[in-house]
Amino acid sequence: MGWDQLGVGLLRHLAWVAIAAAAACTPPGSDRSETGSAGPVDYARGTYVVLLGTGTPNAEPDRAGPAVAVVVNGTAYVVDAGPGVVRRAAAAAAQAGIGALEPKRLDRVFLTHLHSDHTVGLPDLILTPWVLERERPLQVFGPPGTEAMTRHLVAAYEADIRRRVDGLQPQNATGYRVDAREIRPGVVYRDSNVTVTAIAVAHEDWPVAYGYRFETADRVIVVSGDTRPHDSVVTACAGCDIMVHEVYSDAGFSRRAPEWQRYHARSHTSASELAAVAARARPKLLVLYHQLLWGTTPDELVAEIRRGYDGSVVFGRDLDVF
Repeated sequence: MGWDQLGVGLLRHLAWVAIAAAAACTPPGSDRSETGSAGPVDYARGTYVVLLGTGTPNAEPDRAGPAVAVVVNGTAYVVDAGPGVVRRAAAAAAQAGIGALEPKRLDRVFLTHLHSDHTVGLPDLILTPWVLERERPLQVFGPPGTEAMTRHLVAAYEADIRRRVDGLQPQNATGYRVDAREIRPGVVYRDSNVTVTAIAVAHEDWPVAYGYRFETADRVIVVSGDTRPHDSVVTACAGCDIMVHEVYSDAGFSRRAPEWQRYHARSHTSASELAAVAARARPKLLVLYHQLLWGTTPDELVAEIRRGYDGSVVFGRDLDVF
């Protein structure tokens, strides 16, 4: 597989060898820059972005649903909970040695919006880490509706929870609980590692949808969530280290039926539109996720962006680490 030099000062880490199975079926020649060093990476220090899922509502076997982890000094902050999120996290922990992504340590998630492909993994994130000995409630930050969604999910699994707490299985009575917080644009979370800012974006006719900006001691990361082109993402990045942004292919879009073209134009960002966004935002590295290809290859999608953007760009795949 050929790997382009992206000129962002990031070296491909050896851990990718262990997790390459997730990308082995993807086409060669795609641009990529993976963070690391010639020796083992110490994920307990510094800031890393891990793509837990790059998928869409399409049931693609090699892509889990949308989920991104920002790992800071050995603590994980997850954005969205697409299907497969916990197992992808477990793979990153076991195969790449990212201990922060051990399931029992997953206790914070920031939802961009409440579409099913971004939240179907939420009951998994609530319950599986608890079954695997998480004792802390899961903190969930999201738009209006988040509290009701999480409350109903816990209620839906009441029989399971009661059997585990009151039955023969040794189990704590706290780790399944949810601390749901419905947020507004602005700073929504801060601790000694990171300041997280919710960014208002425009997605379909959702009244509230967010992207997120993570500012740490060594990096600034922006995750777009689902959005059509929006100035707020440009402002939030403003030369950030990594911008993880959704995208669809211009060529693929031209082959869609008119009713789907109307939907996608109002809901998502085309390659040419993302090129214009990135040219203004100037991230050190642009990472593509939630890619809608519709028959276009990864290389062709990257080429569409490069027609209007001369910066470093990577076609993201599940379990990539930056």
